[in-house]
Amino acid sequence: MKKLLLSAVMLFGIAISANAQDISKNALGLRLGDNDGFGGEISYQRGLSGNNRLELDLGFRNSKDVDAFKLAGLYQWVWNIEGGFNWYAGVGGGIGSWSYDRRIGNDRYKDSGTILFVAGDLGIEYNFDEAPIQLSLDIRPELYFNSDDYREDNFGPDIALGIRYRFN
Repeated sequence: MKKLLLSAVMLFGIAISANAQDISKNALGLRLGDNDGFGGEISYQRGLSGNNRLELDLGFRNSKDVDAFKLAGLYQWVWNIEGGFNWYAGVGGGIGSWSYDRRIGNDRYKDSGTILFVAGDLGIEYNFDEAPIQLSLDIRPELYFNSDDYREDNFGPDIALGIRYRFN
């Protein structure tokens, strides 16, 4: 039984290493979605190994009533599909700050706060051979803590399209 288990683990390791793709050392661009008004985020990816990377995203919101920022960090595993396509999954979290100042008639409503969140990430990406461009589509469910006035349900599904410039 031990030999069978060891053989299965070794075969699984060989299969993963055979499908591993060297990912870009660095990628910088935009992640465009809509999660609580953070329509766009500046996105940076740093390759850590052949199939692992760190992604940092910084989102700003500046509107008539609400000002906010959000910083997310995720550790991602990347698997090659074929022909420039990869899929990836990751976990992480982040921090943010928000404030609003609303006037309704003669009444003024003001509040502010800080949010903490944990997040997962699942997506697919395409790396062009002809140009150092990466396109991605992912979903990042976020679970918020200490956000009573920011979100009533403490959950935000963040779906976004990313475009990044890859470089070493």
